[in-house]
Amino acid sequence: MDAAFTEEQVEIRRTLRELLVKRCGPDGIRAAVRTPAGYDEPLWRQLAEQLGLPGLAVERRYGGVGCGPTELALACEETGRVLLPSPLLPTAGLVAPLVAALGTRLQRTELLPRIASGELTGALVLPCTSLPVALGLTGPGDGVPAGGGRTGGVQAHPAGAGRGWRLYGEAAQVLDGHSAGVLLVAARTGGYVRGRTLLFVVRPDVVRGVRRTRLTALDETRPQARIELRDAEADLLGHADDEVAAALARLGGSVAAMLAAEAVGAAGRALEATVEHVRTREQFGRPIGSFQAVKHRLADLYVSVQAARSAAYYAAWAAGAGVPGDGAGGEAGVAGVALAQALETLRAVAADAVQLHGGIGVTWEHDVQLYFKRAASDGLLFGPPERLRARAAELAGLFAGRPEREAVAS
Repeated sequence: MDAAFTEEQVEIRRTLRELLVKRCGPDGIRAAVRTPAGYDEPLWRQLAEQLGLPGLAVERRYGGVGCGPTELALACEETGRVLLPSPLLPTAGLVAPLVAALGTRLQRTELLPRIASGELTGALVLPCTSLPVALGLTGPGDGVPAGGGRTGGVQAHPAGAGRGWRLYGEAAQVLDGHSAGVLLVAARTGGYVRGRTLLFVVRPDVVRGVRRTRLTALDETRPQARIELRDAEADLLGHADDEVAAALARLGGSVAAMLAAEAVGAAGRALEATVEHVRTREQFGRPIGSFQAVKHRLADLYVSVQAARSAAYYAAWAAGAGVPGDGAGGEAGVAGVALAQALETLRAVAADAVQLHGGIGVTWEHDVQLYFKRAASDGLLFGPPERLRARAAELAGLFAGRPEREAVAS
């Protein structure tokens, strides 16, 4: 692994940070999350035009920049610093790679250029499972349950006469599902005996039978929605023999690296704000940052942030270059450990930031409570860390053969 960034990667980070500093102050973030879209749409278009952010990892032949997981991770670190509400993760991290991997030539030609230009945003709808399980980060990733029928979830039926498919069912906690221009919906087909899960393309703005409700979320900067489908028209993504579970598992490493980098960016900024506060907040006639106990506490947090950042960078490199493992298991294991460390670091930094800010740390007017909510929300959505580590240990075979050894010892 070459730990040095290229000139292009440094420029992506520098340009993005400068733009976000100008456009994403605390008041701007609070205003953006209360819009119908849940994010600043003019800023999203600007990020697409100037940096090609939505198409950062899309191939050049489809209008993208042609970069990889490392560049996406660097971008997520910067968006995480300001808690930028944007469709970057679901669109660039989930929908675009799935369309590129499974879509037909016509679907790739139709969707990817619009995603890369920022014109179209996307969301992945997983009715009966969580994102970490579907990506193989906290579970085996050998199946994507979509439910259907009496079990809930989403069921797909052929419309007949070559008119595509009809979807019926619902799913909750869909990231940016309320505003996405295209939905990739995991739905069950084939009944109970020969049933399987496939991905379908739904265009909620042009078809009937789609109801989207934005949910009240702990972290307003990461909006979620409930998607209800009532015989909604849909097109199959790719072909009926595509392995959806395998395609999602291959995304595990890059998505976890993005989330880890985003958490590291948020932790780094929360720590910076805390250091700035303790330098100016006085107690007993001196800044509280001059007390040895506070210094040691902040030093420990700094070490944790740097370690989590290194792990996130390595996870992004592993997702792009590949590491030894069983299929996608190598990257997913590495990225799972990095994500676990980043989530724990963000939680620790945010908790100490609230405490060291004193009473103002829990007020709605102060920024630090936003980072605390992001830490709590991400731990619920993408963790918990202990399950991420347990899955990584399983992929690495750390406990393989343990029962046999214990039996011999007894």
